[in-house]
Amino acid sequence: MRVLHVGKFFPPHRGGMEVVLADLIAAQQRQGIEAHALVHGTPQPGDPAWLTRVPVQFNVTYAPIALGFRRALSRAIRQLRPDVLHLHMPNNSALWVLTLVCAHKVPWVVHWHSDVVVSKISFAVALAYRLYRPFEQALLRRSARIVVTSPPYLQYSEPLRAWHDRCAVVPLGLGNVDTRPDTATADTPHWHHGALRLLSIGRLTYYKGFETLIQAAAPLPNVQLLIIGEGELRGQLQALIDASQPADGPCKIRLLGNVDDEEKHALLAQCDVFCLASRERTEAFGIAILEAMRHAKPCIVSDLEGSGMPWVVRTAGAGLLAPPEDVAAWQTAIAQMQNDATLRARTGCAGQKALQQHFSMAACARRIAGQYALALPDPLPSRSSKEILIVIPARNEAATIGSVLQSLSAAGWHDVLVVNDQSTDDTGAIAKAAGARVLTPVLPVGAWGGMQAGIRYALRNGYQAVITMDADGQHEVDEIPTLLNARDQADLVIGAFPERASRLRQLAWHWFRQLAGFDLRDLTSGFRLYNRDAMAVLASREATLLDHQDLGALLMARRAGLCIMEVPVSMNMRLVGESRIFNSWLSVAKYMTATTLLCLARWQIRPTRLPR
Repeated sequence: MRVLHVGKFFPPHRGGMEVVLADLIAAQQRQGIEAHALVHGTPQPGDPAWLTRVPVQFNVTYAPIALGFRRALSRAIRQLRPDVLHLHMPNNSALWVLTLVCAHKVPWVVHWHSDVVVSKISFAVALAYRLYRPFEQALLRRSARIVVTSPPYLQYSEPLRAWHDRCAVVPLGLGNVDTRPDTATADTPHWHHGALRLLSIGRLTYYKGFETLIQAAAPLPNVQLLIIGEGELRGQLQALIDASQPADGPCKIRLLGNVDDEEKHALLAQCDVFCLASRERTEAFGIAILEAMRHAKPCIVSDLEGSGMPWVVRTAGAGLLAPPEDVAAWQTAIAQMQNDATLRARTGCAGQKALQQHFSMAACARRIAGQYALALPDPLPSRSSKEILIVIPARNEAATIGSVLQSLSAAGWHDVLVVNDQSTDDTGAIAKAAGARVLTPVLPVGAWGGMQAGIRYALRNGYQAVITMDADGQHEVDEIPTLLNARDQADLVIGAFPERASRLRQLAWHWFRQLAGFDLRDLTSGFRLYNRDAMAVLASREATLLDHQDLGALLMARRAGLCIMEVPVSMNMRLVGESRIFNSWLSVAKYMTATTLLCLARWQIRPTRLPR
């Protein structure tokens, strides 16, 4: 496959979009995709043949104007004959595809890095967007697929609201996440000894919120703040720094300007806490957060509604959140980190682990390849028949169900049934638009009720086996063959990933293993394959009395003499939402009590004879 990326800039130009584009192309080329890029910028002597830079003549409200871009884009399409145009937005020059006949013959995949936020801070940006928006919407209308970087950003994005049916959430990632960049062992001369070392990275511009960070750090004792980056607000920020600290005291806050990658990684390695105080959704993800996680650094970021920043930190457990532009709250968060070294170590390690497991560019590139497959005019041939039915129970999973179904379709699984359990969002509509069959029970039936409805549907329609999956994206479509490979060895195959469980959940599983007598490591996994014998048992009236698919279904299958087998698989972390069982202590207590009683019911207790 040949892909032409139309980006904004490319390294050594500094920025999150540029880092992502470079790492993505490298990952795609390792995966066998012939990836090329067309970007703004002055050609460099060492540029590879697959990279074309178009010189910029001037800028208008942060947008680069390259007068030769349309001609360069037309030439690249005609010479390369790409299978897919990958358009990185926002990018005013990418809009030229609307005017080129040759571009309309190629499917477009739009990578939505950020909305152009109608800024309350910058009047010029708000005015420019009024002119930009009609062309942006025309491009989205013509697109085949849209890649969004986090569930919250998709949920809150006003420009994407009309196009959810073609959107998929693919979190960003970094390349080489398993190794740290080489850094100097000695401290850089910028740091003071004995102080809490805060570091922030970003362009010195209106939405980054550096004012909040400076005002929060300035009065705190034994706290030092360094900021990497350049931009139009350097003068204003320097004036704020000068006014915030005494002229005769030590320099606690410094603007370092742009630094090279080696120095950036040295500063990341030597800082104590990474901070990102952005105040507008123009900050869609914060790739610098991933760079800090790579160095096992705890993070404090703005709890900015609709941005992917807090989602990344909250999902990874990588630090603390503070309200945007709330100086007092930021001071509290900084002081909490300063006074708790254990907190810093724990959240830093959690972030590094999450980066390696869930935010690698290799995983990102694989998921994007799935979007390419969906965008191509000739879809992959279906491997499905009356053999396998994929059953997905779903309740209020609009943020993820589309991506799950798109991944299934890209892998050739088209016999998919979604049981829409009285969702109050667009789960059902999105599932239908993605080509799935949708059943909507009259009353809520719960996760197990949805699975049982799917199993009964499969029996009635002649399917030989059912695979159950969650709608939240935890179960990997690529692991379906792992279940199928064990199909001839067992009646019920469980895809096991016990590493996902917390320490408390592991203890609960151990308790149930002892009571139930199962030698299984992942008792609650909903990623399972049932053959027709297992389907017949679990479609019974007795099985309707169960509340969950885990222990009760396994006990019934074992009592019926069926063979149960567990195979190891990989899984994703939950992208959005919460567990239906483990969402409160009351729910956990009810689950533990009911399941314990269910396990005890299998025990055969001999009656005690009373003495005569």
